Amino acid sequence: MNFMKRFMSEETGTIENDRELNMGNADKAAATFKEGFSCSQAVLGTYCEQFGLDKEQVYKISNGFGGGMHLDQTCGAVTGAFMVIGLKYGRTRADDVEAKMKTAAMVVEFAKRFKARHGSIGCTELLGCDISTPEGLEEAKKKDLFKLACPQYVISAAEILDEML
Repeated sequence: MNFMKRFMSEETGTIENDRELNMGNADKAAATFKEGFSCSQAVLGTYCEQFGLDKEQVYKISNGFGGGMHLDQTCGAVTGAFMVIGLKYGRTRADDVEAKMKTAAMVVEFAKRFKARHGSIGCTELLGCDISTPEGLEEAKKKDLFKLACPQYVISAAEILDEML
């Protein structure tokens, strides 16, 4: 069954309450992306409450990271995951070298696992077009990549985070 059909209300066509559906993190992230949030927002937003953060603030913080940061760079699902890793393992004191090193190691491991699944962490390589250009964005829209490809990257990011955290 299509992963989004499980979460859509037949009456309203909207996403139902997470508790009612007992959604896992991958499904929550996919549902958030389907609502229209960016890949980065979907991933970070899924985990933010576990770390005591407000979703509205998290959506604002992560807004500029979607779509390869709009610069043909790292996939937003990946940057969202990096932020989650930072929330879990990041340092809060400048002299906490251990936390800094742990975070760096976790980021590298996440990237390794994501690359193993998809071949890259770069938005252009993943989508096959550069969405930071008008032509590339148009190509992505014509190929329906934001509906067909991107949700899988969001799901993968959440699955890998669940394995690692």
